[in-house]
Amino acid sequence: MLALLLAACGTPESTEVAITIPPVSLLPVPQHMEMKGCHFELNAETTISYAPEMEGPAQYMAEIIERATGYQLSPQPIEATATENAIVLSKGATKNNEAYVLSVDEHRVTIDAYHEQGAYRGIQTFFQLLPPAIYSTGQNNVQWVAQGITVTDEPRFKWRGLLLDCCRHFMEKDFVKRYIDLLAFHKMNTLHWHLTEDQGWRIEIKKYPKLTEIGAWRTLNDGTNYGGFYTQEDVKEVVAYAKSRGINVVPEIELPGHSQAAVASYPHLSCTGGPFEVETEWGVFKDIYCAGNDSTFIFLEDVLTEVIDLFPGDYIHIGGDEAPKYRWENCSKCQRRIKEEGLKDEHELQSYFIGRIATFLESKGKKLIGWDEIIEGGLVEGATVQSWRGMEGAIEAVQHGNNTIVSPTSHAYFDYDLKSIDMAKVYTFEPVPEGVNEAEAARVLGGECNMWSERAPQETVDSKVFPRILAMSEVLWSNESKRNYTNFHERVQYHYQRLEAMGVDYGFETTPVTFEPTFNNQSLVIDIQKGMSNLELHYTLDGSAPTTSAKKYETPITLSGSGTLKVQAFKDGNPIGPVFEQTYALHYANGIIPELTHPYSEYYKAGGDGGLTNGVRGSTDFRDGQWQGYWGTNLEATIDLGEAKPISTLTTGFLQYNNAWIFLPEWVKYEYSDDGVNFTEYATVKNSVSPKEKGQFIHEFFADFEKPIVARYVRVTAKNMGKCPDWHDASGSDAWLFVDEIVIGR
Repeated sequence: MLALLLAACGTPESTEVAITIPPVSLLPVPQHMEMKGCHFELNAETTISYAPEMEGPAQYMAEIIERATGYQLSPQPIEATATENAIVLSKGATKNNEAYVLSVDEHRVTIDAYHEQGAYRGIQTFFQLLPPAIYSTGQNNVQWVAQGITVTDEPRFKWRGLLLDCCRHFMEKDFVKRYIDLLAFHKMNTLHWHLTEDQGWRIEIKKYPKLTEIGAWRTLNDGTNYGGFYTQEDVKEVVAYAKSRGINVVPEIELPGHSQAAVASYPHLSCTGGPFEVETEWGVFKDIYCAGNDSTFIFLEDVLTEVIDLFPGDYIHIGGDEAPKYRWENCSKCQRRIKEEGLKDEHELQSYFIGRIATFLESKGKKLIGWDEIIEGGLVEGATVQSWRGMEGAIEAVQHGNNTIVSPTSHAYFDYDLKSIDMAKVYTFEPVPEGVNEAEAARVLGGECNMWSERAPQETVDSKVFPRILAMSEVLWSNESKRNYTNFHERVQYHYQRLEAMGVDYGFETTPVTFEPTFNNQSLVIDIQKGMSNLELHYTLDGSAPTTSAKKYETPITLSGSGTLKVQAFKDGNPIGPVFEQTYALHYANGIIPELTHPYSEYYKAGGDGGLTNGVRGSTDFRDGQWQGYWGTNLEATIDLGEAKPISTLTTGFLQYNNAWIFLPEWVKYEYSDDGVNFTEYATVKNSVSPKEKGQFIHEFFADFEKPIVARYVRVTAKNMGKCPDWHDASGSDAWLFVDEIVIGR
């Protein structure tokens, strides 16, 4: 990764000088670059000069350089500085605010941009030409040289963001500022700051002090208080810091749902009057702002007035997602509002709610962003839709004439495990939905990666965001024609040195251990793939945690019976990552594709049509890729064994996690047949577990035969609850049924 370069560009009499210089390995890849046969050396005598519009970027550049090198370069207006050994930030002609032209030769570095935003982006490209130590502090004995190059560049999308959820887990102010730096280093331009939730209100509102006195804290199971908040001075500091790095901060103040911390502080804002506590669990909860109470809107307008004063950007995010309608359906004030406003139902009441807030924001010169649920009941004109439940919300928004930001769970949710979304999958993301026309495509502002923090306290965020955000930065910046995963992956390998210099505790590109089962006669053969070539794998089958003394994985493992395989990855003798484990079930139906009466959800496929017979059991993580989900419908699966076989047991595994609307079936019916037409019921196993049972757990519905029955066909029917029950926070919403395996015992 080193190079020998000539000392000068285009000078025939120049002599060849050996010098260590970093490779050109830019992330994201620019639109156009042209190499020169020279280099620029940054030293203590280098000057920085700037056009009047570029003073902020010049000061930022000097700050980063001084931190790494110790050089105090003191930027000056262009008229007062020399042209040799110089860095010049000039005003360009292009009208794209983030476009820039970077030129590096042996005499000077020029960053030409129309707007300071473009200058900030050009500065990051120049920093990536320098040694990775430019991102660290106080480095000595470094040759601060950069390859001669011309880069002409601009982003494909104007919105390139990261959502940082500081509500489920509070994140310190300096940590937020650090992430602003990390966004800037990677040419992202938006921090979506999630500030209010059921589990915590994080922003000081002077008119309503109880929001932080009560709403910012929750009582944990051990009796301790957990939480925190940002004072308005903290917010001003963060926003100013972001501006000095070319980053816009967009606050999210959730409404009408995800508001339990607010109604715990001011119960009169709810439909029932409380009392409430700040929520300690994750999920969707029924107590939301009362839409029939005028004091709700007075409160929200007061809150938003203070928020607007703190955030100078164009946009305010109001959430709008996952707002159960149960309380509104049973609230006389909300029902009166529906009647008085001539609304059809509670969905239109939500649209009324959002529209009223949008009108207020517009009166203050702000634009509204909401999650794709704001489409339900009627989309407010001018609102920007953030599409998260797939791309359908984005399509509907742009076809309606509204703008959209895309951040679907399929590619952009970085709280998800690598088994669901790894770096390679992020790189395949295409922000413009299929089937939209050119005018509609122009309404796609860009995208975000979402770092929700239910299971991600501050110390784990780095390993979830990085390196996946590198893929998203290139997807959102670079044209499709410039994207090549093999080339990108090579550049990422060098970029790790920069991340290390930044102090980023980055995670894996993909799952370091992947199990690939195949069936061979009566056995299951497990091939284990390593996510990194320099890992050594050790495994056990007896339930113990693998150490380096356990058997080393070298060839595929053959299982002749059901069991749990545990694997630990080691690097240089040290364990890397958690113990990876997978439970397998060998049975008659392995590898046979069931006939399904009702389709499974595209979001929870468990590998597709054969997911219920692949021999792989699910874990308590419903996103582990092994659960097949049915939303509001029953499971009915018929399995043809090919010939009559003696069946001794029938077992089906189901998951319950009622906070995520996942319930066990009411009952499971097992039937068998010789001809696939006429079925005989063997057993109906009723659910013995309360749907109110909290936590995430697996329950197996088991039918044991006194003596084996001989049959060719087996049919399994599981009765979905249909709707979340009245006591549930999502009462009336479709319930999920999650199944992992139909085990036909030998």
